[in-house]
Parts: sequence; structure tokens; C-alpha cells
Amino acid sequence: MKKIALVIFGAAILTSCDQDKTAYVDNTILIQDFKEMKETEAIFNERSEKLQRNLDSVAKAFQAEVQEYQSKSQSMSAAQRQEKEQELMQKQQMLSRQQQMQSGQLRQESDKIIDSLITKVKDFVGDYGKDKGYTYIFGSNESANIMYAKEGKDITDEVLEALNKEYGVTETKKTEEETSTEE
Repeated sequence: MKKIALVIFGAAILTSCDQDKTAYVDNTILIQDFKEMKETEAIFNERSEKLQRNLDSVAKAFQAEVQEYQSKSQSMSAAQRQEKEQELMQKQQMLSRQQQMQSGQLRQESDKIIDSLITKVKDFVGDYGKDKGYTYIFGSNESANIMYAKEGKDITDEVLEALNKEYGVTETKKTEEETSTEE
């Protein structure tokens, strides 16, 4: 009987030693709280606001031109009114195309940079997992890929801290390189 208990105890120890080390991160928190992502979003929000201010000033100038036409249209001949209306319609279409093009270009640039940051975070988590001996690090988000996890398996905060720490080191190096290049 003691031998059977010893064999079962030994098998339990061997089985527990062979378990995979797993954890998960909350993808949404990791991306939202990543310092580089916050800085990138701030830059693009500022650029978007600047673009909107420029477009608003152009639209305001166009509106003034339309109002001027409306006030003078009574004194114009039918041919002059038709010509001016055609000119104003073309200008409006051009302004609309310009707005769509600039907004689309900014959106494409933003999407490209955000995609590269997401890839950077995924690569970092992979390297982090290798360095810390994890077999698996799962990702969770609003759609709840992970419905339950044992307490202590969520490593989002420690990964985020390491990610932001690495970003801070990278930014410090960039600043030092730019400073030494300028000298």
C-alpha cells in the first residue's frame, strides 16, 4: 500500500513539474496605456484639429464669397449669374475633394503607425514571455476571450510597466542621439 501511495505521489510531482506556465494580458489596457500609443494619439489629435481649423477657415472664406455673390446677384445679368454659380459649384466640389483627401491621408497615416505600434506590443509580449519562461500568454479584450482566469494569471500591469520602461529607455537614447548629432 505504501508503494502505491509513493508511486502516486511521485507521479503527481512529475505531473506538476511538467505544467505549462500560462498567463494573460488585457490587450485593450495594454494598448491604451502604452505611453508611445498615448503620445502618438495626442500627435494625431493635434494634427487633426489643425487640419480642421484650416478647413474651417477655407470654408468660411468660401461662405463669404457665396454671400457676396448673393448680395450682388440682383445686379448681374443672367449669363453672369450662371457663370458665377458654376464657378462657385466647382469651387465647392474642389474644397470637398480636398477635405476628403486630406482627412483620408491623415487617417491612413494614423492607421499605419497604430498598426506598427500594435505589432511592436505583440512582439514585446512574445519576448517578455520567452524571457519569463511562459509557455502561453493569452490576450483578452472587450469581447472576453478569457471568461475566467485564476487570480494572479493577469500579468497586464507588469507587462505594461516593462513595455513603458523599455519605451522610456528608447526615447532617452533617441534624445541623446539627437543632441549629440546637433553638436
